[in-house]
Amino acid sequence: MRHGRRVAVTGQGIVSPLGNDTDTFFSALLAGKSGIGRLRTDFAEAMDCKIGAQVSLDPLLHFSKSEAASLDRVSQFAMVAARQSVASAGLDMAALNLSRTGICLGTGMAGAGSLDDAYKRLYRDNANRLKPFTVLMAMTSAAASQIALTYGLSGPNLTYSTACSSSAVAIGEAYRLIRHGYADTMLAGGSEALLTYGSIRAWEALRTLAREDADDCTASCKPFSADRSGLVLGEGSAVVVLEDWDLARARGAHILAELVGYGSSNDCAHITQPSVEGQASAMAAALADADLPPDAIAYINAHGTGTKLNDRTETAAIKRIFGDLAYGIPVSSTKSMHGHLMGAAGAVEFVACIEALRRQSIPPTMHLSRPDPECDLDFVPNAGRTGVTLEYVMSNAFAFGGTSAVLVARRGDAH
Repeated sequence: MRHGRRVAVTGQGIVSPLGNDTDTFFSALLAGKSGIGRLRTDFAEAMDCKIGAQVSLDPLLHFSKSEAASLDRVSQFAMVAARQSVASAGLDMAALNLSRTGICLGTGMAGAGSLDDAYKRLYRDNANRLKPFTVLMAMTSAAASQIALTYGLSGPNLTYSTACSSSAVAIGEAYRLIRHGYADTMLAGGSEALLTYGSIRAWEALRTLAREDADDCTASCKPFSADRSGLVLGEGSAVVVLEDWDLARARGAHILAELVGYGSSNDCAHITQPSVEGQASAMAAALADADLPPDAIAYINAHGTGTKLNDRTETAAIKRIFGDLAYGIPVSSTKSMHGHLMGAAGAVEFVACIEALRRQSIPPTMHLSRPDPECDLDFVPNAGRTGVTLEYVMSNAFAFGGTSAVLVARRGDAH
């Protein structure tokens, strides 16, 4: 049963392999455009895996030279996404109670670039000194702290690191802070910038990365397809503004969506292998939190990594919760186009859900050319859908370590 305050989504911002604003991002998704390609790095040819989903962002268009030098790429992404979300929400910081305004941010690898640079200096170049701000650039909470400092936020400043579900958890926990009266306004989302030599080598060792498609490297991520071979690493950030519904209405904010449900659970079985029980539990908890029956959900943005085990498990978990209804619900994995943004994935995909509600359109699962008998739902193969009717949508985020997080949103402009 629902209780507490309603929570409005009034702003959103994004930095992604498909563009650095929400309109460009979602239009690319609907068109089936891929942001995956050959890595544009000086170490790409030395890698076994030469593909990724990279962001194009010139930091000097957003920061002074000295500011850019003191911010890891992960913080740069988060700062740009936060600025967009604050602007789109029309927030006037001077009019807010900043002691009741805060930030929840998720990240998996945090300042991976700064750590990689530090290790190169120490172990390759035999340097005996590092950059003075190395710790401040690399620490897990750096991005959230930089945003809080920029806007003078003295409410909760919390960083969540639960691998691939980090930013979905961050959004869900920010929602709870508002709903239960601990805050009025929250910036929430995630950021990731792990396309470094060391990080990619570590992921290669785990043997979960996709093989490069021999005909088209941009089609290498194939969620739910029988020929899927793994995930494609990506980078980027997404930040949303969450507000108490009544306060948002009182200030005349345009409400993009309403966040109505959040569920979290732990697989508690294996650090890398997901379970049907864990994923189903999180979906059930989100529906219960929203006080919704399963038949209310009109679209599911799946975790859909493109690995054999995850996609099979998620399909079974959806069936467990939705029963026969599962076959009539469109389900898509936008990771087929923007890659797996790890700690930022949940937030980026939540923005995709907000845009789906706003535009009454569903993005596709691209590169799904060979049906898998174990993945037999409506995965919106290879072409987006427009002119649909969406009232409630669900966004799934599941993670190594077992933490699952599921968000449910409602169309905003109809209520």
